[in-house]
Amino acid sequence: MSTVVASRPLRAPAAGRTRVTAKALNRVIAAVAAEALGVDASSVSIDLADSAGALTVTVRSPLRVVSLGRVQDDRGIVARTGGTLLERAAVAQTEIRRRASDLSGSNISTVTVRLTGIDVQSEKRVR
Repeated sequence: MSTVVASRPLRAPAAGRTRVTAKALNRVIAAVAAEALGVDASSVSIDLADSAGALTVTVRSPLRVVSLGRVQDDRGIVARTGGTLLERAAVAQTEIRRRASDLSGSNISTVTVRLTGIDVQSEKRVR
């Protein structure tokens, strides 16, 4: 039976801090919000504020929707694409809070989603 002895004692990693700048946090949250709302990150605006040590996030963004023509032709499309505008905004709000917290490690207390317009999903023609 052989025994292996380490030549150096094992040490715990040095304690330290990881700082995420406001600009980096802004971009992460904008990307998460853009994905949740189905729009480009460049059309999303984020405001961050401190609330007793936690972040409050305000998202201003359009929301991707299907055209009214498609809604008239297929009444079930609203349910299949995530529900009404308010339902989709509520789901996005929850998703933004969860994913942004997971990715950044920040304690996010509140996410407010303010819809600034719509981004109509273009029709794709089938050939």
